Amino acid sequence: MPNQMYPCLWFDNQAKEAAEFYCSIFKNSSIKVCTPMVVTFELNGNKFMGLNGGPNFKFNEAISIVVDCETQEEIDYYWNKLTEGGEERNCGWLKDKYGMSWQIVPTILGKLMTDSTKSQKVMEAFMQMKKFDIDKLLNG
Repeated sequence: MPNQMYPCLWFDNQAKEAAEFYCSIFKNSSIKVCTPMVVTFELNGNKFMGLNGGPNFKFNEAISIVVDCETQEEIDYYWNKLTEGGEERNCGWLKDKYGMSWQIVPTILGKLMTDSTKSQKVMEAFMQMKKFDIDKLLNG
């Protein structure tokens, strides 16, 4: 059996609160283990660990969690939930209220970006967006 890999997210002291917040947003999610120091949880079947490590380190955009979305409704849902208390960024990026960076991305974006007849126009469109708008990507 291959070794399992998963991210450890360093929080000041809000690991349990953050895990509960994330589990409330993503279906098929739950907290697996909760101690004063460590919280292990799953979001849509993906394992994460939250560590109450103190104020020494903060999240930054060097690491982000990508959420692929099939529909505009999914984009709107995740964007609205994850920006509560956080901040919107450009090109589908946001920071949640804990400072974690997320990318809320339409699954069709990869296909559009590899189409030589559309890629430039699509890139110009999404560079102007905060939250992705699938209709604007498809129709300019």
